[in-house]
Amino acid sequence: MNKCFSILSFIFSLQFLVFPASAQNTNSKININITESGSNIAARFEPPRGYVRKQYAANSFASYLRNFPLKQFGAPVLLHDGTEKARQVHASVFDMPILKQDLIQCADAVIKLRAEYLYQAKRYNEIQFHITNGMLVPFSKYAEGFRPVVSGNKVTWKDGGKKGHDRGIFDVYLKFIYTYAGTYSLSKESKAAPVSEIKPGDFFIYGGTPGHVVLVLDVAENAQTGEKMMLLGQSYMPSQEFHILKSFDSMSPWYSVKDAELITPEWTFEKGSLRKF
Repeated sequence: MNKCFSILSFIFSLQFLVFPASAQNTNSKININITESGSNIAARFEPPRGYVRKQYAANSFASYLRNFPLKQFGAPVLLHDGTEKARQVHASVFDMPILKQDLIQCADAVIKLRAEYLYQAKRYNEIQFHITNGMLVPFSKYAEGFRPVVSGNKVTWKDGGKKGHDRGIFDVYLKFIYTYAGTYSLSKESKAAPVSEIKPGDFFIYGGTPGHVVLVLDVAENAQTGEKMMLLGQSYMPSQEFHILKSFDSMSPWYSVKDAELITPEWTFEKGSLRKF
């Protein structure tokens, strides 16, 4: 489970407090065309003028994110207990149920989206994540009937569990990952990504305890200048719905892609923080 916190988050979020979710279509910080009835990123958020979405294979993680269902426009971000998040710093909310326990925080949400993408593609053997002690935990072990047994910092496998790839077994696997993985383990198992090659599915991360991560959800490019813009999404702490972030840019919620420090409403990432699965 990831612990996400920044002493700067309150300062950076003050700018967004005056823009309630119900009035996002008139928010002066969102200066792009928005189709409120759009059911996913591609249908709801047009790229800034002069920019065109980068093209990716239909079965790619990038396309999966771009076409992930969104909740009704204007919906607030809810916490795991059903209450509204105090600071609403989002442009839209992913229609992705979370657990009632405080488990799916920032890294967990990124892991969940990656795992769900692989699961729906039946790429079961590729579903594997490290936990904080460095142990690799593959879904294939669960499918074979093994379950992890935790004793302090030591984890061993025990046979005798239900076998298969059904949804129930997958959910049990994910809950274990949410509990024992976080930004530290995600940063260690990921690879550095050059900003010049940024694509949806990459993420900006500070792997600490606490730490934070935001996921790149879409990328558009200006054909004349080569400049790129991106959409970013996050969960945070306590556990809350995954949401598309507003930005401080005049073309919010799009962010300018730069090889520099990245300032988001609830975290600032150092230059060089971009990584990929």
